[in-house]
Parts: sequence; C-alpha cells; structure tokens
Amino acid sequence: MNKADLIAKLAPKLNINQDEARVVLNSVLEVITEALVEDKNVRLVDFGTFEVKQRAERMGHNPKTGEKLKIEAKEIVTFKQGKALGEQFIAKPKQKSKAKKKA
Repeated sequence: MNKADLIAKLAPKLNINQDEARVVLNSVLEVITEALVEDKNVRLVDFGTFEVKQRAERMGHNPKTGEKLKIEAKEIVTFKQGKALGEQFIAKPKQKSKAKKKA
C-alpha cells in the first residue's frame, strides 16, 4: 500500500474528498517527522512507537570488489509495534504461499 492508497481509504472514513484527505495525511506525517527530527519518540497507543536511535560506526565491504570500507555512524528511525497491532497478526496468521516447482 502506498500513500495514494492510504488517501483513497482515508477519505471515505472521514467523509471528506481525497484532496482533503491528502492534506490531513501530509499534516500527520509532517508532525511525526518534526517530532523525530527533534529527537522525540512518537508513541501511538495500541499502534506502536517511532524512535530515533544511533547506529554505531562499523566496517562493511563492497560486495562487487570485496573491498573493506568504513560505514559512518548515523541516526536511524525504528518502529516497535504496539500490543494491539501485534495481536492483529496473532489472530489472523498469514497462510504460507505454495512454492512454485521448476520443471
């Protein structure tokens, strides 16, 4: 699902048109982004928590050449699901897709 799909599903739930839903969604995402940039966690009860964490500097390698290179430390955004969201997946487990056999 992409942003356009979210807008299409959000509009009828709020009884607004898609242009208004786009403004609502963009505003929510902007507020979440601003909070994360300010190093604040965003906790949405029963959904989950967005948090900024520091990833340490580490050594990596170029898969094509095998050359070792230093990967700089950086901040990343993580998401930890809330209890109610997690329970949605326990109640409705996904069925495994059947693997296609090669002839």
